[in-house]
Amino acid sequence: MNKTNIFENLPEHLDQEVFNTLVENKNVTIERIVSNGHTSPNEGWYDQERDEWVIVLKGAGELTFEDSGSVKLEAGDYINIPAHTRHKVSWTSPDTETIWLAVHY
Repeated sequence: MNKTNIFENLPEHLDQEVFNTLVENKNVTIERIVSNGHTSPNEGWYDQERDEWVIVLKGAGELTFEDSGSVKLEAGDYINIPAHTRHKVSWTSPDTETIWLAVHY
């Protein structure tokens, strides 16, 4: 059993968002996402097969949903996104890393 800290081993250069799978099996994927001023591409939406629960652990970000507007998330805020709810990351803090924890189930 190895202990790891979610805030360790952060990338030094964030030219693009970094996705790290922490745990995965056939039912669940848990990933750490590190952003710094990054957003989703202008065209297209995330349209995922599984539900996604996401929490901001550090920093801040904004999710925009195709049918229901935007939600700003700050450290400690979380949201559950049902499968096939089309969404994108429309803003993340440019001044500090935003660390997300996403659980796909």
